[in-house]
Amino acid sequence: MQRAIPVKGNTMSPTPFHSLPDAATARQDLLPRPEERLPFTVRVVTDTDALGKAIDMRRAAYGRHIPTLAATMGAPERHDNDPGAVVLLAESKLDGAPLGTMRIQTNRNGPLWLEQSVQLPDWLQGKSLAEATRLGTTAGTIGRLTKHVLFKAYYLYCVSAGIEWMVIAGRSPLDRQYDALLFQEVFPGAGYIPMRHAGNIPHRVLAFHIPTAQAKWEAADHPLYDFIVRTVHPDITIVPTVSPAGDLSVEKLLLAAARGIEH
Repeated sequence: MQRAIPVKGNTMSPTPFHSLPDAATARQDLLPRPEERLPFTVRVVTDTDALGKAIDMRRAAYGRHIPTLAATMGAPERHDNDPGAVVLLAESKLDGAPLGTMRIQTNRNGPLWLEQSVQLPDWLQGKSLAEATRLGTTAGTIGRLTKHVLFKAYYLYCVSAGIEWMVIAGRSPLDRQYDALLFQEVFPGAGYIPMRHAGNIPHRVLAFHIPTAQAKWEAADHPLYDFIVRTVHPDITIVPTVSPAGDLSVEKLLLAAARGIEH
C-alpha cells in the first residue's frame, strides 16, 4: 500500500539546526584556504555549442541507465532556457570534451520542475529553492570527481544566488549520494514516489538547508567538507542569473557561506 504524501497544510518542520558560533566562523575565515586545480573546467552554458555538449553528455549518461529516456534527449528541453535556470557544463582541459552536466532551476520565476508531480510541504512554501536535474557525468574515476565538483558548483550557485534550500528528486540508487551529503527527507515515510513529470519513475524528494550547510558538514566530520568548503577551485566559474551576494569570486563565496546568508 502506498503511504500518503504530505500536502499543503502539513505542519511538519525541518530538522532544527544551530549555526556556527561567531568565534568558530571568525577562526575559519582566518585559516588559509588551499587552492586546487582540476583537469577540467565547470561553467554556466551561454551559447548553443556549449548547450549541445551538455545535451550530448546528458544523453550518454542517461543511456547507461535509462536508455528509453535517453533516446528522447536529442534536443534542448524547455527548462534549459527557463528564466532563473542555468545549465552547468564540465569540459576537459585537454580536448574540450564534455565530462559532466547539471541543470539548476530556481523558483524565482515559477515552480520547480518536480512540483509538477508533488506539492511541497508548508515548511518549504515561500522559501527560495533550487532544484538540480539532468545530472550526468562520464564513467570511471574522472566521472566520480566531476560529480563531486558539479555538486560543489550547485552549492556555490545557491550561495551566490541567495537560495535557502536545495531540493532534488532522486531515483534509486542515485538518491543515496544525497543521503551521504546529509540531505533530509521532504516526505518522511513516503519512500519512492512515482514522478509524473519523469515518466512515472519512482523518486525520493530530498532537501538541504544552505545557511547551515557548512556547520552541518563540519559537525559530522564529513569527508567532503574540506573539498567543498575549505578548498578553492578556480576552475569553477559561477555566474548566477540573480545574485544578491554580488559579483563574488569562489573564495569569497565560501567565506560568505561560512558567515551565513540572511534570507
